[in-house]
Amino acid sequence: MKTMTAGNEELDLFRDNVRRFLTDEVEPHYESWEKAGIFPKELYLALGANGLLCVDQPEEYGGSGAPFAFSMVVIEEVSRMGFLALASNLTVHSDIAAPYILHLGSEEQKRKYLPRMASGECIGAIGMTEPGAGSDLQGMKTSATADGDHFVVNGSKTFITNGQHAGVVVLATKTDPKAGAKGTTLFTVDTALPGFKRGRNLDKIGLHSADTSELFFDNLRIHASEVLGRVGGGFGHLIDELPRERLALAISAVWHAQGALDKTIDYVTQRKAFGASIASLQNTRFELAKMKTDIEVHRAFIEKCAAQYAEGTLDPVTGAMAKLATTELEGRVTDACLQLFGGYGYMTEYPISRYWTDARIQRIYGGTSEIMKEIIARSLVGR
Repeated sequence: MKTMTAGNEELDLFRDNVRRFLTDEVEPHYESWEKAGIFPKELYLALGANGLLCVDQPEEYGGSGAPFAFSMVVIEEVSRMGFLALASNLTVHSDIAAPYILHLGSEEQKRKYLPRMASGECIGAIGMTEPGAGSDLQGMKTSATADGDHFVVNGSKTFITNGQHAGVVVLATKTDPKAGAKGTTLFTVDTALPGFKRGRNLDKIGLHSADTSELFFDNLRIHASEVLGRVGGGFGHLIDELPRERLALAISAVWHAQGALDKTIDYVTQRKAFGASIASLQNTRFELAKMKTDIEVHRAFIEKCAAQYAEGTLDPVTGAMAKLATTELEGRVTDACLQLFGGYGYMTEYPISRYWTDARIQRIYGGTSEIMKEIIARSLVGR
């Protein structure tokens, strides 16, 4: 597959390296990790050693200083090969948590966390979603109360990707419950601090090897130097960082759909029915043609969005459009692909079943499709 920078020989070589790593280091073990419900921490060290974490992070903070497109190649290839649980974890680590710290952190915070995140020694998570708030970030209850040169944090988070392995959590809290959006503050939380506790690794219908956890904060004392950005500025900081998060999810959705289509083309050209390959049947051919066209149209849009992000011009509304359109596409394609496998598509021994099951979450996390529609609608007709 090609991207808008596919003519760049260096990028193509990097893509080949990513594919080799996934083939050698991930593919042979992926099924066992899925059954275990978690990736080993050593995988992150291997990813870091091969330069596949925080790729576009500046070299002074342990990254490669590569263009944004290189970071997206990692997500593209992991998604295409059907390792969406890993793509989810890597997106949170490299394309959400690390950029928050890079863009908002003090020099001390950057030096403390970013080099270890690039090496895989410290895994990043985002603590936003709460049991009673869901996508409503303004409804969060986790509090951070000022106490001298510290804050005391109490509350809980849920559905936290990388929660079991996280060494740092970018945590959203309420520092002023009466101030609405202006009362939200972000912190970098070292998970070694007393008062931090991990809950259970949550059972999911898909993304089995992506650890997803409850997190608890019980009178956790954190120094004021761990405030990320401005006190009270958290909601604005979240809005600023959402375009990259949603673009990364959109890119994974398109390439995941492409991987499902590739698997399906291989299957229908080999599988026989009524004395001929399934690929010779008109319905099959038309379905494949429709899916390929759908994927390419959406790929063109996300390449435009990626170019805008690289130029610093991707806005939250366009990011929401990209996330909405591509994750809905992903659902359509994986469902249609499974249908072409017939009864075998429903068997877990066939990878298409995992493509289908894993794809379902993409319309929920990172903001549900309904939230994306509301964001887009507000830009058109207001509240």
